[in-house]
Amino acid sequence: MGPCNDTQISGFLLLGLPNEPELQPLIFWLFLSMYLITVFGNLLITLAVSFDSHLHTPMYFFLANLSFLDICVISTIIPKMLVNIQTQSKVITYTGCISQICFSIFFAGWDDFLLAVMAYDRYMAICHPLHYTVIMNPQLCGLLVLVSCIMSVLNSLLQSLMVLRLSFCPEVEIPHFFCELHQMIQLACSDTSLNDTVLYVSTVLLAGGPLTGILYSYSKIISSIYRISSAQGKYKAFSTCASHLSVVSLFYCTVLGVYLNSTATQSSHASAVASVMYTVVTPMLNPFIYSLRNRDIKGALIRLFRRAAIKGTIVLVMKKCS
Repeated sequence: MGPCNDTQISGFLLLGLPNEPELQPLIFWLFLSMYLITVFGNLLITLAVSFDSHLHTPMYFFLANLSFLDICVISTIIPKMLVNIQTQSKVITYTGCISQICFSIFFAGWDDFLLAVMAYDRYMAICHPLHYTVIMNPQLCGLLVLVSCIMSVLNSLLQSLMVLRLSFCPEVEIPHFFCELHQMIQLACSDTSLNDTVLYVSTVLLAGGPLTGILYSYSKIISSIYRISSAQGKYKAFSTCASHLSVVSLFYCTVLGVYLNSTATQSSHASAVASVMYTVVTPMLNPFIYSLRNRDIKGALIRLFRRAAIKGTIVLVMKKCS
């Protein structure tokens, strides 16, 4: 970027996805549908776990938190994108952009930590089943979620404060559909060497740490499953962590794909399109991954719908009688 003055800018322009006018209605309805499916699916899982006593276990406690975070991640990004498409405006205020950076980093980081916590839970359940209920008590589960939240908050605040120190030229165009941290650093017209260093170190520590924990946990899990003599026992042990392993693979593969794609092509537009995978598609698929092959979730959802139907019937009868 060239030199620019220190005048406080009022906002940025989000270029979004393809700019062809004829594609905007299609993109609007596509992303609105994906957003509603994501919110509805993850909300159902959260409610099912909350109201069904059969699911009051550490595994489903973490799953309910993951579903809540998936709603938060997509709600930080997509509503503003939909409003801009509907109003045919590309503007996002400076405050709105910084807020979007802060909350997207916070929820995505918390999501990442929670996946590592869920891997640890599966490790304890399979490798130390006799001590599982004692070790994974409600206090420890709550503490793990709280520590994950605090770590994510600190990282989010650090990255947001680092962006606030940067200067931007007027009418900066962001070749993305949301204010993505790396894009914002690249678009700054002041020195970004400190930002790049902080971003690199935090990525290595706060993304590499959970990934290392996940890989270690699953190496121990695979080793324990391999030592099980019966094929049925192996299948039962693996089935308890298959859904989580699928979600972890989807999350890290899409994030890695975005990184490699942007590095290889040096195209901001290609990076924006690829970012749809981990910001929209992954949160949308998580409820399906956890519910389609999970009898406990299916049963809880059926009981939840029955309970809602019964309450609805009772309300209608009382209205008719009154």
